[in-house]
Amino acid sequence: MVWLCWQLLHAARYSMLSQPHPLPLWNTDTTLVLVAQGLVFWRMGLYRGLWRFASVPDLWNIFKSCLLGLLAIVVVLAYKRFDGVPLSVLAAYPLALAAFLGGPRLLYRAWKDYQLASIGQLSQRVLVLGAGSSAEMLVRDLRRSGVYRPVGLLDDAAHLAGANIHGVPVLGRLDHASVIAKETSANLLVIAIPSLDAAGMQRVLAICEATGLPFRTVPRLTDVLEGHSLPGELREVAIEDLLNRKPVTPNWKLMREWLSGRTVLVTGAGGSIGSEVCRQCARQGTTKIVLLEIDELALLTIHADLRRAFPDLEIECVLGDCGDPAVVRHALRISAPDAVFHAAAYKQVPLLESQLREAVRNNLLATENVARICGEVGVETFVLISTDKAVEPVNVLGATKRYAEMICQSLAAGSTGTRYVTVRFGNVLDSAGSVVPLFREQIRQGGPVTVTDPEVSRYFMTIPEACQLIVQAAALAAPGAVYTLDMGAPVLIRLLAEQMIRLAGKRPGKDIAIVYTGLRPGEKLHETLFYADEDCKTTSHPKVFEAGVRPFSHEQVLQSIPRLREAVARYDLPALSLILQSTMPDFSPLQPDGHVRSATVVPFPAREARRH
Repeated sequence: MVWLCWQLLHAARYSMLSQPHPLPLWNTDTTLVLVAQGLVFWRMGLYRGLWRFASVPDLWNIFKSCLLGLLAIVVVLAYKRFDGVPLSVLAAYPLALAAFLGGPRLLYRAWKDYQLASIGQLSQRVLVLGAGSSAEMLVRDLRRSGVYRPVGLLDDAAHLAGANIHGVPVLGRLDHASVIAKETSANLLVIAIPSLDAAGMQRVLAICEATGLPFRTVPRLTDVLEGHSLPGELREVAIEDLLNRKPVTPNWKLMREWLSGRTVLVTGAGGSIGSEVCRQCARQGTTKIVLLEIDELALLTIHADLRRAFPDLEIECVLGDCGDPAVVRHALRISAPDAVFHAAAYKQVPLLESQLREAVRNNLLATENVARICGEVGVETFVLISTDKAVEPVNVLGATKRYAEMICQSLAAGSTGTRYVTVRFGNVLDSAGSVVPLFREQIRQGGPVTVTDPEVSRYFMTIPEACQLIVQAAALAAPGAVYTLDMGAPVLIRLLAEQMIRLAGKRPGKDIAIVYTGLRPGEKLHETLFYADEDCKTTSHPKVFEAGVRPFSHEQVLQSIPRLREAVARYDLPALSLILQSTMPDFSPLQPDGHVRSATVVPFPAREARRH
């Protein structure tokens, strides 16, 4: 192409003369031009481009290469003062060569796209909801796949009406989906508006349901970056998309500065929270992670996941009970961790109501065991992962976790080396034993979906979001502090069940019944995140709040530990209950047939107040 362009430009210039100069097919000037331009192409990587995907960036790269080639040609031909080389040829050279190189590429791509379009006549017809940048990329990906054929786009922006994106027209507003889907004979709807908030997604979901067609959505950028989705992958709308939560943006710099090059130990490392804490620490530059887990299958699973995702990460596995002092000392001795995340705990409220001894042993005494030994060996930071049920506890889970919080605060009061931190939050979606997998299985079996009470509500977060904020809170924490994560607005479990039924393509109350079973032992209608007198304070991160320390007797908390161990050894349930109530006067266990109809709700500080 360079030779042809050079020859034709000379021929065009000489054709204007009454007596044209002779035009040899090859000479010294042509050789120098080819060598100079070829070296520029090689350095610019022009030979590595794929014609099939030629686009504007490729054309721009070609034009830059042509300009640089012109400069190189000017340099190499300067020795002869451009004798025999018309200046008009040099002036037209970059534009002409760019056309010679770009034209075949674009023609080849157009031919391939035409082939796919011909094949796509029999493909699944797709109506795209949205006409922004995500929709533009989606249209290109759908056409290349050959499996889907985009037939139209819908968008509420008035200025886009009648526009075309890669030849696909914008046919109307989102509310017109039912009519336009029939007119275009669409077989599938794809939501290409990843910036939608929960309310917007619920509206779009209702529009999709009204069409009676299956629907999918494109992944969010954060899901792609974290490896949960692939670029261009169509996925089902998840319940997380419908929760009233805004994306969390952690202080990545602070987290990386704290964890980079460090060693951490995670108890309960195979659980929903523990395993995600391991992943978050690994992403922030932790060089070694020690996995302490009592379940051998869970330990094998998280070890394999980390090894596959982080091949350079050093991993130590310790199989054992974190309530065993020998196990904890062994784990700390082989690793010398800088931070310990204590995620091991029993968490099922109704079950623990009849298992007081095990709840005290695992949630309370095991926490004291790990926290105390961490202080003895000089671990820099100990992080207790607590629960919103520790606030105004009325059940065994809440009481044991609240006592564990007080143990950490008591140890922090007498510690000079170890920083004891507590992070408190509510439910996480899709964790083991939560309502989401239960509802999903009930829907799969055709129902009914069981909800305890029409008014019961809970706070929800996604597992990655919760664990990011756990690490964030630990990175900025003060010794002995209790941190609570901004869980957003509480979600009615009844509405959660209805949304999950709709996501499955069913109708609540018609295709899938919802049955109310009554609150189970130990359950409240509503959970709270702070005590009324804890004086919630803001931190440097807008979604992490610090609860003021409530006054209590540190000596009584620590002195009751030996009595609790003795009662556990005797399996003395009345003694255990008495010790808990005497140490925590605010612990009010529910009666077998009772439940709390209301609770003190302490709102988060107003956004305006946080700015000051």
